[in-house]
Amino acid sequence: MSAPLLLIAAGGTGGHMFPAQSLAEAMLTLGWRVKLSTDDRGARYTGGFPHSTEIEVVPSATFARGGPAAKLAVPFRILAGVMAARSHLRRERPAAVIGFGGYPSIPAVGAAWLMGLPRMIHEQNGVLGRVNQLFAGRVDLVACGTWPTELPAGIDGIHTGNPIRAAVAARAAAPYTLPGDGPLNLLVFGGSQGARVLSDSVPPAIAALPEALRRNLKVSHQARDEDHDRVSSFYREAGIAADVQPFFKDIPRRLAEAQLVVSRAGASSVADISVIGRPSILVPLAQAIRDEQTANARGMVEAGAAILMPESVLTPENLCAQMTAVLSDPDAAQRMAAAAVSVSVPDATGRLVELVEKLAKKENV
Repeated sequence: MSAPLLLIAAGGTGGHMFPAQSLAEAMLTLGWRVKLSTDDRGARYTGGFPHSTEIEVVPSATFARGGPAAKLAVPFRILAGVMAARSHLRRERPAAVIGFGGYPSIPAVGAAWLMGLPRMIHEQNGVLGRVNQLFAGRVDLVACGTWPTELPAGIDGIHTGNPIRAAVAARAAAPYTLPGDGPLNLLVFGGSQGARVLSDSVPPAIAALPEALRRNLKVSHQARDEDHDRVSSFYREAGIAADVQPFFKDIPRRLAEAQLVVSRAGASSVADISVIGRPSILVPLAQAIRDEQTANARGMVEAGAAILMPESVLTPENLCAQMTAVLSDPDAAQRMAAAAVSVSVPDATGRLVELVEKLAKKENV
């Protein structure tokens, strides 16, 4: 008997592709064949997928880019993608199809719907993206990475959590070093879209911390290339030890060493912070259309693991006050770290695997 085939459809951002990669790794380990369906944009993120993952690039498009002529062509490109995906599915019928959102996932999930194949979607954020809204009522299962997730009326979701990388899982619930007289590590990171706001607000907030905190402080700050020099210069002139980079490849280690994290509230970031278990100040992306990052932060905030700071009140003075409150109270910081772990889902990938296998069994009945 040939190995069952899982078709994964994912969009062209890391938020969609990284959870898809985690599931691909797990299913291949279980002896499944895995095929990834994406478009040209998504193909840029396939380097991290296992080499045995088959990559299928189909036409797709988004209304978010291009001029009027390009937007008029979007429905036709998407239709062409669905037809191409349908042709592929007829040649090789998968046991299950799972979409992780984004416009590039439309062709494969749309074709699976037209053909009546077992199918599901996974939504990383606390609010469904446009594509997952489209398919929520046209799939067998809706898996939710953030809980609770705002769903359309009549749609039930299953809380799986957001799959995490192996390097994060290896540090799950890492012992928390209390802030005190020893080294004090502060991690600042966020998505590329919203990193500038943090680069504007966080350095002056750190510079205003009481001297008792600043003298042992080491900052890891993720900043965009165009902001690197000015952020580095600010820290240097303020006498603050800081490692400023556009991207940290060792985020799991830096998270584990941190006494406090200041971050955007992207779904993957919140998942990593909660699994390792660190106090955090979460700054939702203000321009997010559905305000999904506020929804992503809700569980951590309600558990007492994080402080929510909307951009509307994000001033160096307010941020400094919140950082001081956490770092000056070791007992409170410890409670926040434990609360983060309490709402984490370190086995999210395993939960998704179970749903895929359940879906495949339905096909075989």
